[in-house]
Amino acid sequence: FRLCGRAFTMHMTPAEIPAGSVGDYIDDVKPGEVVVIDNHGREDMTVWGDILTFVAKKMGVEGTVIDGHCRDVHLALEREYPLYSRGWSMRTGKDRVQLDQVNVPVSIGGARVEPGDILLGDADGVVCLPQAKVDDILKICVQIEEAEEHIRAAIDGGMRLDEARKEFRYHQLQSREE
Repeated sequence: FRLCGRAFTMHMTPAEIPAGSVGDYIDDVKPGEVVVIDNHGREDMTVWGDILTFVAKKMGVEGTVIDGHCRDVHLALEREYPLYSRGWSMRTGKDRVQLDQVNVPVSIGGARVEPGDILLGDADGVVCLPQAKVDDILKICVQIEEAEEHIRAAIDGGMRLDEARKEFRYHQLQSREE
């Protein structure tokens, strides 16, 4: 899977009695957005399944990122819907957790995600680009990609990797500026 879109965030909380809804927010997500669910890393219950996948795909949602588990992975694969989670389980979150807030800052795997941040995902995982830093991050990404192209060409020409990295300032590009 690959995904790219702005974050539509939601925070889950243990269910009240009577329990609230887990998934009725889906109609508020805009095409091109990424559903980001903070379920506190829970492995004992899911907050995403086949109906949400079906509706999200139909609506043009770019994908879903969950700090917790999902279920019905087969439908996400069949429908080519990007779904990232800590794992999967058959145990539903219905009557166990409920939607607490939408479009608030959340935590996904220890990373802060704010509404509107850009999420990028591929086979290696998902990263979050804070809205306020997107231009700076993209500039650095272009510089890194150009350096990597030069490094590969230099290695093809017989240069050692350590020499090529030094010549094209590879390590400096990937170091945090203070």
